[in-house]
Amino acid sequence: MKILVTPTSFKPDSDSPAMRTLKSFADELVFNPYGRPLGEDELADLLTGCDGMIAGVDFLSEKAIMSADRLKVISRYGVGYDRVDIAAARKKGIAVTNTPGANSKAVAELAFGLMLSLARRIPMLDRKTKASEWAQYTGTELGGKTLGILGLGAVGRLVAKQAVGFAMHVVAYDPYMDAAYAEQNGIGAVSLEEVIASSDFISLHLPLKNDTRHLIDTKSISRMKDGAVIINTARGGIIDEEAVLAALEAGKIGGLGLDAYEQEPPERSKLFEMDNVVMTPHAAAHTREATENMANASVANLIAVLSGQECSAIVNK
Repeated sequence: MKILVTPTSFKPDSDSPAMRTLKSFADELVFNPYGRPLGEDELADLLTGCDGMIAGVDFLSEKAIMSADRLKVISRYGVGYDRVDIAAARKKGIAVTNTPGANSKAVAELAFGLMLSLARRIPMLDRKTKASEWAQYTGTELGGKTLGILGLGAVGRLVAKQAVGFAMHVVAYDPYMDAAYAEQNGIGAVSLEEVIASSDFISLHLPLKNDTRHLIDTKSISRMKDGAVIINTARGGIIDEEAVLAALEAGKIGGLGLDAYEQEPPERSKLFEMDNVVMTPHAAAHTREATENMANASVANLIAVLSGQECSAIVNK
């Protein structure tokens, strides 16, 4: 068995249980030589002769998938699979799996960390203090504010619990809302429009689909509270970055926390220069615990498929 491994945090020199299991299963392992998500042409070259793939946030387009001559499984090292052409994989008979729940806590904690960073301008104050500038900034408290969550799945629910601990009022929209869960946990189950209009902080936890692409655009921003803060630890395409930049420059948006971008790595823009913008390099899932969970689950899924065993994590049956 020849396996391609592309996640940058799943390193070839790791002595983790997942890597030991993978090495004992595979005859040959090929690793990501670029240290970043791979494009379709790079994948087309690396997938030659591979029976399986542990996939990071690479761009598995139809071209890349159709070029694979032996591939039987794409095992996502994470939850989202918007960068995998599911139709092409299904057409080629390639199973696509993911690891739901493996990194939820890590992503939720970074989302809340971005919220705190923007409320108190922690990165800016840190930078200025280290530059011997005794800066003064009057921040805002989270307690008493309204947090709007778009997407009340595993991550959104954990963010909601954290917010309750900070005495925030939580409202949420989810197209598949579990109304009973929301009621039991003090979460207001409301419309998308109400979340947009009523929230002081908005945290995005939706998958990237046709109906969520540029969900946060000029029109939706115009309905937000003045000074609202937007956090995105989901997928970059949910936000129209040009629209948000214009709103930041106009003072309509009070802050922006980004861990996901339409283009990764992102091209340098005015966002890089703003004190009310905090940016991280798609690192929400990068904790020791989450990477271990994702590695174990993705390897188990890959082996199950290639061994002809039952795999409950297949997303394109």
